Amino acid sequence: MNQPITILAIESSCDETSAAIVQDGRVLSNHIATQKIHARFGGVVPEMASRAHMENIVPVIDAALVDSGVSKSELTAVAFTQAPGLIGSLLVGTCFAKSFAQALGLPLISVHHMQAHVLAHFIDERKPEFPFMCLTVSGGHTQIVLCRSHLDMEVLGETMDDAAGEAFDKVAKMLGLPYPGGPLIDKYAKEGDPKKFKFPSKEMKDYTFSFSGIKTSVLYFLQAQRKEDPEFAEKNIKDICASVQHTIIKMLMTKLEKAAKDHGVKHVGIAGGVSANSGLRAAMLEAGERLGWEVYIPKFEYCTDNAAMIGITAHYKYLQGTFTDLSATPSARATWT
Repeated sequence: MNQPITILAIESSCDETSAAIVQDGRVLSNHIATQKIHARFGGVVPEMASRAHMENIVPVIDAALVDSGVSKSELTAVAFTQAPGLIGSLLVGTCFAKSFAQALGLPLISVHHMQAHVLAHFIDERKPEFPFMCLTVSGGHTQIVLCRSHLDMEVLGETMDDAAGEAFDKVAKMLGLPYPGGPLIDKYAKEGDPKKFKFPSKEMKDYTFSFSGIKTSVLYFLQAQRKEDPEFAEKNIKDICASVQHTIIKMLMTKLEKAAKDHGVKHVGIAGGVSANSGLRAAMLEAGERLGWEVYIPKFEYCTDNAAMIGITAHYKYLQGTFTDLSATPSARATWT
């Protein structure tokens, strides 16, 4: 009987320390330690993030092993996020993974964070069929990815400036909402009028996004309105949030629909932290009904940064025989296709 492929996966690209055990493509455990200290600063403080990773990584890995019922002697590989992300945070995960693998004589598998977000769709059943189109939307990235197989992917288009998640958070900050503000915009938007206010968006060619324009237009809009009424934002926060969210989602869906049509793809999904947004999820389901798509949306726990998606990516890389060595170094901005 063949030994199962049992992978310890580590994710530390930003402000969440996560470890998972993935065996033969099945997630046995997935633990995440979230750093709440950044809320008081209105954003992630890189040095604090790396320090918190050093404090959290051993307890998180211990919890993942205990919860999975897997011992260290049963592991067949160690996977880690190599790029992109905050370099200090990546260093913690990379150094630990290399030391752990060297101590146990295990092979190493490096994983690109954005590729892992796409492959989060293959954690649970009802897996997409190829070709598969994925809109990956997070605080740092916005991309449309065409997947021909698990490891054959092409980035068709991405943002040229701010990511969609970054735009949500920056607008939330303008409104005086605490960090992270994206989920709060989603919350208020549910009770607001999405067509109450018009915010212009920059038209880009092909599948390229730009979210700096809407961020600027909201800023100027609020400045003008507050001159007339200093409490304008507070009085109209639900309608403002609904209108901003409607505009950003329309920008995302317009490009995604074009890409799917141009490439004749009917299996379409979303991934990344912003894929937890209820408005975007509803827009995906509506597009699926209207365009005959098979729509795929990961569970909430696999939308945000997590080690399970690192582990599932490593599983397919293990099957392909794609390993790295102890010379591997993290990269803040490395591309992957």
